[in-house]
Amino acid sequence: MTESGKAGAGGTRSILIVHGRDFKPAKDTLLDMATAALRAGVERDYPDDVTTYDAISKDIAYFGDLTNALLKEKGKHYDPTLDLGDRSNALIALKAVTERKRFGIRQYDCLPGKSAVPEFIADVCAPMLGAVGMLLPVIGRISRDFREYLAGSSAYAEQVRARVRNKLCEHLDRGDRLLLLTHGTGSVIAYDVLWQLSHDARFTAQYGESKVDAWVTLGSPLGDYHIRKYLLGAGQGSKRTHPTNIISWHNVAAEDDYTCHDNTLADDYSVMMKEHMVSAVTDYRIFNLAVRYGKSNPHSSIGYYIHPRISKILCDWIRATQLDISPNYIF
Repeated sequence: MTESGKAGAGGTRSILIVHGRDFKPAKDTLLDMATAALRAGVERDYPDDVTTYDAISKDIAYFGDLTNALLKEKGKHYDPTLDLGDRSNALIALKAVTERKRFGIRQYDCLPGKSAVPEFIADVCAPMLGAVGMLLPVIGRISRDFREYLAGSSAYAEQVRARVRNKLCEHLDRGDRLLLLTHGTGSVIAYDVLWQLSHDARFTAQYGESKVDAWVTLGSPLGDYHIRKYLLGAGQGSKRTHPTNIISWHNVAAEDDYTCHDNTLADDYSVMMKEHMVSAVTDYRIFNLAVRYGKSNPHSSIGYYIHPRISKILCDWIRATQLDISPNYIF
């Protein structure tokens, strides 16, 4: 399902969401949950911008069916009704937090089952595991689909990239002012697709000069040194290693989210600014208040989407595109 609305001379304003790993509900359901969480944050913090938000195109690059099939083949079980019910409960609870100042450490420390242990283990163990070649087996234990994406023998990785690439190109083809919103391992897939459009000869003639207004990464593992070795373009030299089609990059990392245990990206991708490939890479640290299945889940996409930091990034972008400011802006 695609909701669309026209902007002025700047073209159609669009938000394109790329989800992350693990089992996912149906495409329309996942898009509805994501946009409801984003809207709730805008309504809470910037009520004057709700009408404009409602008119903006919202779309999703969906590959959940591919991931669901892969995980079921590997013996994993999924209850979509329970998953959707728990996502809905998490969103209801988060919508009840009506003041942005309550998205802080005091509220976070009161969540059930809150623990810094997974992030601590990731911080300590990831460098050692990567050094001895054990990182992929460990990732395979935690996330079989992400392991398959990084280094599997099936067609899964290219099928997933094609889903994201086709949807991104659909928006670029119509000249959209685009905010790309990616969660977790979906940011790795989006990075690879952005690199393909920048440097892969199959796509550069048509998309080499296209730009994404703003890329927002949520709970991204792109800071992990060993994960970066698997990115498309890795080791090809500063001019070809990184994408060249992002204007502003905003990276949001939640406390205790082990997926983004290396929670800053500005240092890891500083060469992109040095080489004038991106205008800015900005890191933000937040507290994710989502509770899933009775326990704190700092990686929850809903908890990221509804957070005041995301609302501010989104509404700053809305206002910039409303004024038809040149894409060469930083907010």
